Amino acid sequence: MSLTDTAIKKAKPGDKPVKLSDGKGLYLLVNPVGSKLWRWKYRFLGKEKVMSLGAYPDVSLAQARDGMGAARKLLAGGTDPMAQRASDKITKQASAENSFQSVALLWWDHWHGAKSARHADDVMRRLKADVFPAIGARPVSEIQAHELVAMVQTISKRGALDIAKRALQTSGQVFRYAVAHGLAQRNPASDIKPSDVLASRKAGNYARISAKELPELLRHIEGYTGAAVTRLAMKLMALTFVRTSELIGARWAEFDLEARRWDIPASRMKMKTPHIVPLSTQAVNVLQTLQLVSGRGSLLFPGERDHEKSMSNNTILGALDRMGYKGRMTGHGFRGVASTLLHEMGFDHAHIELQLAHQERNEVSAAYNHATYLQQRAKMMQHWADYLDSCTTGRVLAFQRAAA
Repeated sequence: MSLTDTAIKKAKPGDKPVKLSDGKGLYLLVNPVGSKLWRWKYRFLGKEKVMSLGAYPDVSLAQARDGMGAARKLLAGGTDPMAQRASDKITKQASAENSFQSVALLWWDHWHGAKSARHADDVMRRLKADVFPAIGARPVSEIQAHELVAMVQTISKRGALDIAKRALQTSGQVFRYAVAHGLAQRNPASDIKPSDVLASRKAGNYARISAKELPELLRHIEGYTGAAVTRLAMKLMALTFVRTSELIGARWAEFDLEARRWDIPASRMKMKTPHIVPLSTQAVNVLQTLQLVSGRGSLLFPGERDHEKSMSNNTILGALDRMGYKGRMTGHGFRGVASTLLHEMGFDHAHIELQLAHQERNEVSAAYNHATYLQQRAKMMQHWADYLDSCTTGRVLAFQRAAA
């Protein structure tokens, strides 16, 4: 006779264990101490075995029957249910231990020996900043292609297209290592091409060099033989990475060199919100030099013919073209290079976005959020200027985040 919930609840412990049968080998074992345990008795290869299905009431009568039913299907197919459960447990434990992060660390230890210390550190930094937070805790054998797509698209949305591509490439290397060492069956990154999920960088006004080409460009700017004002404009743009229109329209009244601060009014900003640019020591030096060249008027960069108007939008672009960067770099390109490198250096995404004046605004916050994280941004801008100096001299600083 089958069990009922009422009969199970009424079952009282006795001096000895009592078995309450439900049929087909399933029974409830009522122990003298009061515990009620589900058991299923079956035979495999001629041997009697007893499989535990949990304790009542944590496992209900219906759940116990379902568990027995699943086990009976395995038995009918020639598989010992208890042996299969033990195997599944080992597999699950191995999957948990072989997380993407733990396998990535093993891969990095194996891979980095033949690489330069700087390159190896860069790869580890990208893993820690972008990849591990997204998929690091997941078992390497269970990660699907769509998870990688979500990861690289998240990175790309902050404007770090190159980092997104590198994150996908590095993940693929980790998966190949996992497959080679029997930790995964396949490499999901092989199913994805960056062009399938990432937008291409716009050409023309948004063309920019790679981070590796930055030191050479900075040395070309230092040696630029054109107008001194143009050379100083390019240096200040590299140091502040403001938009071209924000730079060439700058007025001396916006600057407080003693406070090392540049306040751009809302009327000159794309987002129509005031913007603060903390000035590094190097930026102040450029401005002091610029004062000797063009400081008599109200504009930092007056036009050659009409000193009451700013220099042309094409002045910086033309200078870059003459230095050999036509189609490869624009004034706007300094923003993209700065964004990529500052993210790789480990600076906070919010601080970088604020300094790029990318932050979202609403009518309530527009009046004051331009000053958010100003102290942290000032330290970031000084670190950036020091990095540019080291690029120019050939003694490139290690990617190290400045103290917040």
